[in-house]
Amino acid sequence: MTNAEVGELMYDVFVIIVELAGPLLVISMLVGVIISIIQAATQIHEQTITFVPKLLVIGIILVFTGETMLRTLQDFTVRIFSMM
Repeated sequence: MTNAEVGELMYDVFVIIVELAGPLLVISMLVGVIISIIQAATQIHEQTITFVPKLLVIGIILVFTGETMLRTLQDFTVRIFSMM
């Protein structure tokens, strides 16, 4: 394996990480900001109020996109093993 192939593989790893984790992190952040705004308006500062909605939203997203995420990881794994 040459240095160029290793560099290309590392680039692909980072792209896949962003593709898989990016939407979850962005949506979780948006839910957290919305809940924080509601907490600031109502002056209720409870940690579970932000944790539970984020957990539910991430779970729902994983239910609908989990198959695609798994397929992406499987394709990448097959590609890595076929390089050997």
